[in-house]
Amino acid sequence: MKTLYLLRHAKSSWNDSGLKDFDRPLSSRGFRDAPVMAMRFASCGNQLQCIVTSPAKRASTTARLFANNIGFSSVDIASNADLYFAGTGMLLKVASMLGNEYSSAMLVGHNPAITEFANLMAVSNIDNVPTCGLVKLGLEIINWSDIKAGAAHLLEFDYPKKLGG
Repeated sequence: MKTLYLLRHAKSSWNDSGLKDFDRPLSSRGFRDAPVMAMRFASCGNQLQCIVTSPAKRASTTARLFANNIGFSSVDIASNADLYFAGTGMLLKVASMLGNEYSSAMLVGHNPAITEFANLMAVSNIDNVPTCGLVKLGLEIINWSDIKAGAAHLLEFDYPKKLGG
């Protein structure tokens, strides 16, 4: 059994219109939401062995904040350029290439791909994974290379405003 977590980056700032999309930082709300979601993640007994993030500033910062708040070394976060502007096919490919020594892994990326991928994998009907939203998928596979669309179970869907945050 494998567990795949999908985390959409936290709320980003649009204050500097001169910045490229790739370089947009988190907003103050983003800096607040990521640690809160990490604490909720940990309080449910969730465990994480691998984090792979888009290299975009808002995604990589979200990944670091999340990791730091669950005791995961931010040095061990992998960056994968394929997760920036990825579609569902690329998310599936990245997941299929995870090391089999990991029973749980997290991909940190962007919408609409995170929402579409969650729905593709679990045949679910999530309208939108909001910023800093977290989807937990259960996969009855031994090897990540065996991952396929429609084969996951939606185990959890959490986001900052779910509990009034």
